[in-house]
Amino acid sequence: MKTVAALFILLAAIAGSAADSGPTVNVTGGQVRGAILDRGGTVFKGIPYAQPPVGDLRWREPMPVKPWTGVRAATTFGAPCSQRPLPFMPGLAEMSREDCLYLNIWTPEWRPQAKRPVMVWIPGGGNFAGGSAERFCDGESLARRGVVLVSLGYRLGSFGFFAHPELTRESLHHASGNQGLLDQIFALKWVRDNVAKFGGDPNNVTIFGSSAGSLNASVLMTSPLSKGLFRSVIGQSGAVILVGDPLTLAQAETRGETFAARWKPPAGASLRDLRAISVPDILEAEPNYLASPPPNLGITIDGYVLPRRPADVFAAGQEHRVALLLGSNSRESVPGSTPPTDLKKAIEEAYGPIAERAQRLYVGAADPLYGTPADQWATDTSFRCSAVAQLVWHAAAGGTAYEYEFARAASGREGLGSTHASELSHVFGTLDQGVYGVGPPARATEVDTQISDAMQQYWTNFAKTGNPNGGQLPLWPKFDASSRAYIQFRDAGPAAKEALRRPFCELFIENVKRLMAE
Repeated sequence: MKTVAALFILLAAIAGSAADSGPTVNVTGGQVRGAILDRGGTVFKGIPYAQPPVGDLRWREPMPVKPWTGVRAATTFGAPCSQRPLPFMPGLAEMSREDCLYLNIWTPEWRPQAKRPVMVWIPGGGNFAGGSAERFCDGESLARRGVVLVSLGYRLGSFGFFAHPELTRESLHHASGNQGLLDQIFALKWVRDNVAKFGGDPNNVTIFGSSAGSLNASVLMTSPLSKGLFRSVIGQSGAVILVGDPLTLAQAETRGETFAARWKPPAGASLRDLRAISVPDILEAEPNYLASPPPNLGITIDGYVLPRRPADVFAAGQEHRVALLLGSNSRESVPGSTPPTDLKKAIEEAYGPIAERAQRLYVGAADPLYGTPADQWATDTSFRCSAVAQLVWHAAAGGTAYEYEFARAASGREGLGSTHASELSHVFGTLDQGVYGVGPPARATEVDTQISDAMQQYWTNFAKTGNPNGGQLPLWPKFDASSRAYIQFRDAGPAAKEALRRPFCELFIENVKRLMAE
């Protein structure tokens, strides 16, 4: 027994020694120690980029971290931000908490003197769920393509997108409602100030995200607070026109007062009283966001983070002049949503005076790639044609633009098509965990591996130069308003095409312009 005990002590000492031998970096706040990956390179997990937004800091702008003494272990993920459980994100809600403003960094090798392109991942989840600790968005595979990969957490739901008249009065900027966006901007400033110590180039940053993360990345292209913090953007299924218009500050404040009333605060409750309400009580009162997503996923035109509607900024050609790569999946089935049962009525309600023209388009049998007319309408009017509209605006303003369509239906999901988020495990090279996305578990095949390899090359090429092309990859043509060239990721590999569902998207854009003019 003594021999066994001695062996355990020796193994523990070896493990402790290995942990102590990880790379150490002095960042804002103090020193952090990461870990060497089995295949080389490094990972740092759970680095705080702001103070925990708890107590008196709930709903405030993110604050700089307080310095710590000694060396902080950076080998485990920080907690996901507070959220209710969702069936397609198992386990995240159980781990979530308010203290959640952390980021993670992967490097291909430990060369702090290198100046590698930086990719910053903004996770999706409707701005009410999700996080960077999910298995599909491990950054090691992308980092091995020659970039420094950063992922971050930001406040969600009633903690990250909550406006209230009292919060507006408290704010030095007379604004409230975009705490989650402020977190992302604060994290990007942390990256600017610290990433060179990890071998990254702070002057070559690409932000990228999927779903809400994609919308947020696009929205940040219109915020004066984010100017100069990134050089390019990759958006995966989420343009600035998504789930309606953002609320005005007054509308968001009214919505916030309605939410706060559900928490059953004392009569005449102060902000201090609201900040004392428990996280479970706030989450319990949140609506079913899957059935009824918040307008524009909770974003507010607050006059500070967003002085104007992002769509108006793009339409006027006044967004940040950065390279943009944006796309969607061929059949964007979203959790909790279903195509309209009465398509004629849905078209009439959405398109008004031009509804009859749209109804003539959405007829006929199901399309093998895009599904039934109702399926087609659901994707066209959410993720697909909104991306086309944003790209048309950006290209017209002289911005570099590229479009893609992900059309690979994973084995086991052929009947569903290429659903929402099914490109994620291909982009991150995490197919060993299965194919992510809406629908039943799906296994990866050699076809998925080949598509994943191409997508990772394109994505990291774009991060390096603002152009996805390079090596032996098929040519990805630039997007312009005339040809609307794009690349389609299909079973046979990437293929260049033009004018993705042009008649349908032309009508969508016409309707958007009509609504914007009202």
